[in-house]
Amino acid sequence: MEVNISKNRTYLKSNNKVIYTFYSSAGVNTTTPSGNYATQAETAPHFYNAGEGMGANYAVSWKDHGIYLFHSVPVDGNGNYIMSEANKLGKTPSSHGCIRLSIYDSKWLYNQALSGTLPVGTPVSISRKKILI
Repeated sequence: MEVNISKNRTYLKSNNKVIYTFYSSAGVNTTTPSGNYATQAETAPHFYNAGEGMGANYAVSWKDHGIYLFHSVPVDGNGNYIMSEANKLGKTPSSHGCIRLSIYDSKWLYNQALSGTLPVGTPVSISRKKILI
């Protein structure tokens, strides 16, 4: 997987070819670390952070075992998607460091991780550079 923060896109690649493009939003003010990582065993169907007043669904960890995640657009304390945050997806960085994906894409990725189709250790490359994919 390759995350391009400046383009607000995440690419699923196979044999160095893009096979799927996700609209995504990373962290504001460089809160998403760039570099090379890998998917980790930690997944969650839902989480909520009371300190931030939001959570998300369909989380898959890629750094620090549950701290940095791929996940859905945010939900409020009642589990409702926050539309003002969802409207930023693919347009601007807006998270606290995680990679936000659409509901559909985050659920698909989560299910791939659960099934083993996206195995633990799948490479994740995160870049701020404007590169052509």
